[in-house]
Amino acid sequence: MALSRRSFCAALGAACAAAATPYIRADNKKMTQSLRVIAYNVYVCKGWPDDRPRAKEAVRKGQMARRLALELALYEPDIVNFSESPSEAIAKEVAGHLGMHHVRFPSGGNWPGTLLSRFEIAESENVPLGRERPKELFTRHWGRATIKLPSGESLIVHSAHLHPADDPATRLVEIRAMLAAMKSDLDAGRSMLLIGDMNHRPDAEEYKLWTGAGWVDTFAKVGQGDGLTFKSDKPDRRIDYVFAAGPIAKQSVESRPLFEGAFRLNPADEHAFALSDHLPQFARFGPRE
Repeated sequence: MALSRRSFCAALGAACAAAATPYIRADNKKMTQSLRVIAYNVYVCKGWPDDRPRAKEAVRKGQMARRLALELALYEPDIVNFSESPSEAIAKEVAGHLGMHHVRFPSGGNWPGTLLSRFEIAESENVPLGRERPKELFTRHWGRATIKLPSGESLIVHSAHLHPADDPATRLVEIRAMLAAMKSDLDAGRSMLLIGDMNHRPDAEEYKLWTGAGWVDTFAKVGQGDGLTFKSDKPDRRIDYVFAAGPIAKQSVESRPLFEGAFRLNPADEHAFALSDHLPQFARFGPRE
């Protein structure tokens, strides 16, 4: 049965209203409710595999923003990060369906990012190096935003999609540049999130740079199993992350890839398509439910 716009909006509005209590804290004081975060490489919001007739039809009919929003709404997210973001118009439509603010981070190539937040995005900066972006770096995206939580506190969120080559050389340069830009906030012990498609596995040298600088991999801390995020039919690697630093890192209680629902491709159905070739990485901070 087709979902009417009225039914969709009513269901989504009820979910947002249920989650709207001002409770979130980013300091050392205990959270009384959850902060829910999703990092998702959305494959330009065209479905995967994108050559299947049903995926093409969904795109042609302009359904993909609504499909994506409806699936994300099941998890009542407060913050969502898109790598390989779709057009500004589609990203804005998704944000509208979810009742979220959004900011776009332009790409050095053709892979922009979008950060969506149920809370006010007080400020944002693309590639916050303090200097012009080197042409060979951040050809995907990296941006920094400050989110104002209902408690009045600020949460810094870094949205990132690193270089995808098998050779880690460019990624290592990108990460070292990012860590240099993050150093003052890390040294000050501010609550921060780093979320996105990092294009490296947890056994890589790149990962050691993050953890050595004080970033906590939420899945390594509280997740179970292998946590594989790519690809969405038969995942065989973990390259999508929700990292945390500062007081909020001590409050992570759940972290897992969403290998379920429309995020997952059923290989036995030749007509099926998933929303992306990646799985979303979900993380929750606050009390255990």
